[in-house]
Amino acid sequence: MKKTIIIVGLCLTLALALIEAALAWGPGFGRGFGPGFGPGAGSGYPAIPNLTADQSAQIKALQEASLKEIEPLQKEMAAKGQELRGLRFAPNADAAAFKAKQEELFGLQTQLREKLNSLRTDVQKVLTPEQLAQLPAVGPGLAFGPAGGFGPGAAGFGPMRGPRGRW
Repeated sequence: MKKTIIIVGLCLTLALALIEAALAWGPGFGRGFGPGFGPGAGSGYPAIPNLTADQSAQIKALQEASLKEIEPLQKEMAAKGQELRGLRFAPNADAAAFKAKQEELFGLQTQLREKLNSLRTDVQKVLTPEQLAQLPAVGPGLAFGPAGGFGPGAAGFGPMRGPRGRW
């Protein structure tokens, strides 16, 4: 009888210790890779001096239209990047196929840059000459442009999926 009580007591103590360790860890797998949701460094347009509500609305509309336009391109770039990684780490890697996929990806990146340059030009049309003259002095406030690379890390295409980076 004593032996049974001791065994049950030890099992309960072990179970409580395991439960405590599991609850201390918390849900999920931690923070993960790279930045999470929300704007990254240098995003938005609060640095434009004397931005009116009308200008703000126009810029926001331009950004939203640009996001809808570039989203398929970003998804295609992410897919091509995944294919490129698959070719890079394939056991019997074909250099010609890798180079061709890389050229496709470079072409998509060029298209994205062109679209984002177009957005920058459209935003500049909304601003007054005084605001345009002050833009170089305010630094990286207007942040349109791709933020470099694929996969996990500070510049990956993740949940944010918006234009980021520097003009």
